[in-house]
Amino acid sequence: MQEFCHSILENRVLLVALIASVVAQITKLAIELGKNRKINIRVLVETGGMPSAHSALVTALATGVGQKMGWSSPDFAIAAIFAIIVMYDAAGVRQAAGKQARILNQIIDELFREHPTFNEDRLKELLGHTPFQVIVGSALGITIAWLAAPAY
Repeated sequence: MQEFCHSILENRVLLVALIASVVAQITKLAIELGKNRKINIRVLVETGGMPSAHSALVTALATGVGQKMGWSSPDFAIAAIFAIIVMYDAAGVRQAAGKQARILNQIIDELFREHPTFNEDRLKELLGHTPFQVIVGSALGITIAWLAAPAY
């Protein structure tokens, strides 16, 4: 078990991808602090927001795989396709689900006025990212991977 954990910790590509995700989450905290003048620790574990941690993670992963295994390797192709799917989902499908949640919450609010005994929780509206948040997250992930390249 110790060897297994040690070998995972030696995987620089994985560590750099995780670091990119953490940096994106910390950046969200800093942006929230600058915008609202208070610390909201919840942004560290919530989905959505600027920049996209999902995008930072998968682009750092794909960039690291490309740097380590070669840009023409099947490994990079898999990582790149995975990154594209994740980013499309973050900006497309989950963004659309967030818009639907916003509309459903408006309907629930109207029902509360008409039927005060109606007691349903509100749906989470901030599920996905705007395309700009995905692009910024991607740029962050690529930048962190390139800065860490000598470690590979």
